[in-house]
Amino acid sequence: MSASCLVVPSPFGPLTLFAEDDAVIALDWGQGATTEGTVPDVLNRAKHQLAEYFAKTRRIFDLPFNPTGTVFQNRVWTALSSIPYGETRSYGDLAQDLGTSPRAIGNACGANPIPILIPCHRIIAANGQMGGYSGENGVVTKQALLNLEHAE
Repeated sequence: MSASCLVVPSPFGPLTLFAEDDAVIALDWGQGATTEGTVPDVLNRAKHQLAEYFAKTRRIFDLPFNPTGTVFQNRVWTALSSIPYGETRSYGDLAQDLGTSPRAIGNACGANPIPILIPCHRIIAANGQMGGYSGENGVVTKQALLNLEHAE
């Protein structure tokens, strides 16, 4: 099966979601070409869940993900998904949990193909600094996502 995509609105501008075999495989910043024809159910559910997240009515994404990465990257991305909404962890804390280095955690976060849905924005430096972010506008977007989650 080939990948399908759907452009969805967000407070950060358009996002393009990609799915293959009934699982979300990527989220890109900006507007890509939308798939012609029927949109897979998983993309419609992702669009709906992102709208709820941005409206502050959804805290957990209930979608199948199948990101392409190494075994290690997938371990990191699974760990990221277990960080609760509105909370953060440091690169070092996650590195200690996974028996690796903070730099390796940062590299895996930077390679995350499904940002927001796999919440790499919840990883910050031990000193409270933001660190980096691969999303559009970098750390500005990371801070905005954290602000959204902390604004209760």
